[in-house]
Amino acid sequence: MNTTTKFEIKAVSTDFERATFLDIPGKIYQNDPNWVPPIRSSIAKQLVPDSPFLEYGQFQQFIAVESGSAEPMGRIVAAINQRFIAQEGKNIGLFGYFECVENFAVAQGLLETACQWLRDRGMIEVRGPINLSTHNSCLFLVDGFDSPPMMMMPYNPAYYPQFIEQAGWQKAKDAYAYDFPLDSSLSAKFAKGYRIACKSGITFRPIHTKGEEFTRDCRSLYQLFTTAFANNWSSTPRTEEEFLQEAQDLQQLVDPDVFPIAEDNGKMIGFWMGLPDYNIALKHVSGKLNWLGMLKFLWYRRQIDQGRVIAIASLPEYRRKMVPLALIYLGMQGGIKKGKPYKRAELSWVWEDNYPSRKLIETAGGKIYKTYRIYEKVL
Repeated sequence: MNTTTKFEIKAVSTDFERATFLDIPGKIYQNDPNWVPPIRSSIAKQLVPDSPFLEYGQFQQFIAVESGSAEPMGRIVAAINQRFIAQEGKNIGLFGYFECVENFAVAQGLLETACQWLRDRGMIEVRGPINLSTHNSCLFLVDGFDSPPMMMMPYNPAYYPQFIEQAGWQKAKDAYAYDFPLDSSLSAKFAKGYRIACKSGITFRPIHTKGEEFTRDCRSLYQLFTTAFANNWSSTPRTEEEFLQEAQDLQQLVDPDVFPIAEDNGKMIGFWMGLPDYNIALKHVSGKLNWLGMLKFLWYRRQIDQGRVIAIASLPEYRRKMVPLALIYLGMQGGIKKGKPYKRAELSWVWEDNYPSRKLIETAGGKIYKTYRIYEKVL
């Protein structure tokens, strides 16, 4: 890339510019075998002019284009999330959806444009990459570029973190993805934890996947999520409506054998949320789930041989009853059940300072194999 190429940065305001914004990743990653194109309609839905996000926030998309030719060179979104500000207690803005050709001047221009938009609206710090909230994609990959991302995990060129650090940004916090090979046995303490939990009256079952039972489970999951992750760093609460919409999008993708739920007298008190790694199939649909994309997805999903564990949660008062150990035991047993295709699992992501979870995961045999980072800067 010619670093002397002249470019301009434009605020996105037209349908053509919105389409250009969505096209940019295809240019950046066209020769990267590890990239999995996101579903284009899903990204577009997050950024429509009447986005539900605008009920509690505001955002502006920007694109960088080559002067003269208007060839796309990068993109960014600056955002103000009032729920996030209320959680943090100060005016922290966000940047996200960042993509850029390998040209530091373009990256610096995009980042500074986002910062200036946030300054003009009273923000005193900026943090990212966070795509409007951490419930969407967030984080830059900083180590572990040698394999594709699992479902709903970010991926980027190695020069992104180099560029943002060169531009004077500081690390805010790292997060890890853990690799779990499924061909090695769990420590006996996990089976023992399962027995102890059962003796104390805890019952376990797979998540329901159909009809009203699925909806009831999702409402219980929402309450448990909201309680268990209330103090998660940089996270913001979702409404039940938002959570249920996300759950419905995933309903057809759930494998109940790797989604055990713990209950005490019928009340949900813990869960292990595992999903097959549908990125293996999505890699072949070019970001479009039209009729041809769906045919390809259904064909290639037969190749899925790994899964992602998105979360393990237990109400604090049940940890002494060994519920987290029991859920890990059941989740792993479900993954190696006869007829299952899974050879490995990823547990992601876990903040670097979440020592209780990290200890539990590492005791179960998980090993860090990818590192991600959130950056911040004083405005």
